[in-house]
Amino acid sequence: MRLTTRITPCLWFDGQADEAARFYVSIFRNAKILGVTRHSGAGFETHGQPEGSVLMVSFELDGQPFTAVNGGSAFTFNEAVSLQINCDTQEDIDYYWDKLSKGADAAGQQGGWLKDKYGLSWQITPTALPGMIKNHRSAEAWRVTEALMQMKKIDLHELESAFAGSPVGKT
Repeated sequence: MRLTTRITPCLWFDGQADEAARFYVSIFRNAKILGVTRHSGAGFETHGQPEGSVLMVSFELDGQPFTAVNGGSAFTFNEAVSLQINCDTQEDIDYYWDKLSKGADAAGQQGGWLKDKYGLSWQITPTALPGMIKNHRSAEAWRVTEALMQMKKIDLHELESAFAGSPVGKT
């Protein structure tokens, strides 16, 4: 298998690489498992994993390759790195939010961020948002940012209302 991209994010799991990859592939409409690499038995005294257990899973989400590795408990995800999903519609925002937050402990974080059940952070972001806030000194950007900071799951209609100068409610 020859990859067409130079950079592939590698996600570190503690025994959940296969489960997590299958979870992500089930959510994205254009996604697939590319391959599973299993431990050969060599190096058992170092890693302690039995022969045949999953070492790595290669998968693709919307054309972006990923590797999930069962690296052990030494490292965990944190908010310093997140995966951003750009959404054109509220329907897409709702879809990804609902699917990725399923089984997660928290309902999400301010401004469209959530952590999935594996601890990986995601940003479910409307594609229109950068255009609404690009002129950081404008009244529109101010109103949109104020509205955004009151939201967990983003409400695109409320952001558009804030941009237009209409009153918005809290989500």
